[in-house]
Amino acid sequence: MSILLDLRQAVIHKVHNQDEEQLRSMIEGSVDGPEAALPGLGVMFEMMWKDMDSSAQADLVSSLHDHLKTVTPGKIV
Repeated sequence: MSILLDLRQAVIHKVHNQDEEQLRSMIEGSVDGPEAALPGLGVMFEMMWKDMDSSAQADLVSSLHDHLKTVTPGKIV
């Protein structure tokens, strides 16, 4: 019998019992890492976003917007 998990549940299952250092290691290993890690970071971001109040969300969006002004996108191939 196979068990099917959606992506969100698979990521949550993988990190559910990790301590803070293990979570940090997972995040740091994913940032600038293989693109396959990006969906996992997206799930983690989504969990945080849902727990933020609208003021914290606005601050985050503003911070991301400011950061995007400082980077130049690469070419799409």
